Amino acid sequence: MIEFDQVTKDFRDGDQTIEAVKPTTLKLGKGEIVAIVGPSGSGKSTLLTMAGALQTPTSGRIVINEQDITQLSQKQLSNIRMNEIGFILQTSNLVPFLTVKQQFELLRKEKKDVMSDKVLQNMLERLGLSKVVNKLPEQVSGGQKQRVAILKALYTNPSLILADEPTASLDTENAMEVMRILRDMSKEQEKTCIIVTHDERLTDYCDQVFQLVDGRLTKQK
Repeated sequence: MIEFDQVTKDFRDGDQTIEAVKPTTLKLGKGEIVAIVGPSGSGKSTLLTMAGALQTPTSGRIVINEQDITQLSQKQLSNIRMNEIGFILQTSNLVPFLTVKQQFELLRKEKKDVMSDKVLQNMLERLGLSKVVNKLPEQVSGGQKQRVAILKALYTNPSLILADEPTASLDTENAMEVMRILRDMSKEQEKTCIIVTHDERLTDYCDQVFQLVDGRLTKQK
C-alpha cells in the first residue's frame, strides 16, 4: 500500500547539512498497523509528513497505491492527501464552532466518496458518539473528541491512516480505548495505519514496531 524506497530528508542549518532521515526502506500492505517510536527530534514527524505528501524527500521514492508521489505536481499531491490519506493528530483538530454532526457534513461537501449516512450512524453508535452528535467539541470529553477524529479520518475512505501521537492528551484508560478502536477499524476496513508515538504501551496493538533514532529506522517487532 505504501513503500519507502531509500528515502532521505536533509535540512540546511547555516553551513551544515542535517540528515533528519537517513536512507529508509519500508513496505507496508493493506490492513497493517505500524508504530514508529523514538525520542523527540529523531525524525518521526519528518517521516510522517513525507508519508502524508506534505514534504518532499531529498532523495528516494515514496509510492502510495502504486503512485510515485515524489513525481507528482502540487495539485496532484493535494488530491492524494484528500483521497488517499486520513490524518489523526495528537489534538483532535476538530472545527470548534461545528457540532460533531456538522464536522462530517463539512467533509461531505468537500469529498463525495464518503461513508453513507447509514454507515456513519452505525459507526457513531458503535463508538459511543450517537448521544453527542449535536454537541460542540468543547462540550465532549477528550476521549470522545479523539474517537470523532478517528471516524473523521476513516469517513473519506482513505487507503492510509497517519496518526501523530494520537493518545498524547489522554489518560491511560482513554488512550487504550482509542488504540483498540483505531486497530479494530483499520483491520476491518483494510486501512494501512502508521502511528508515531512516544508511548510504547501502544505498540501492543501494532503488527510491526520500528524505532527511529537520529534519523535511522530499525525494526523492533
